[in-house]
Amino acid sequence: MFVALDLPEAARGNLVEWRDRLIAGRQDLRPVRPEALHVTLAFLAWQDESAVDRIAAAAFDAAASCAPPLLTPAGVRPLPPRDPRLFALDLDDEDGRAVELQAAVSGALEAGRWYRPEKRPFWPHMTLARVKRGVRRAPPLGNAPPDEPFVARELTLYRSTLRPQGALYEPLARRRLSLT
Repeated sequence: MFVALDLPEAARGNLVEWRDRLIAGRQDLRPVRPEALHVTLAFLAWQDESAVDRIAAAAFDAAASCAPPLLTPAGVRPLPPRDPRLFALDLDDEDGRAVELQAAVSGALEAGRWYRPEKRPFWPHMTLARVKRGVRRAPPLGNAPPDEPFVARELTLYRSTLRPQGALYEPLARRRLSLT
């Protein structure tokens, strides 16, 4: 399971169109399905299904005092930089709202013992495309992303099911962040 910010439909559509033009003709990349584009706030690993309501309540209650993040696409990053396995879209986080939201959500989930925080600081981003297995070196992606900011108002608890054709993300609970 994981907790993520979903993109507004208009922003998702613009980013998918840009991404698809960017990787057109690239046989070495597998684009993330449009509906799977999100900003992960906390990856919980496997959790018992009986805890879904408690996990969602903890995450959503912690997020209630946070303003919805205003995010602006900033550039593409290969990860890792020298021999990438994926390409991510870096997001500028106006006023640190996404960082604040992630800290609140992760703190509540850690208190409930569903989450162990990462040592590295939170980085607002989304995965655009993964490098296909067997590719030795994927050339970098060029072209700046659309620089239209968007407000991420939808917080979702997802179940992730790994499959050969890519992970399937099933929403288990959702909460709209209110404007504060």
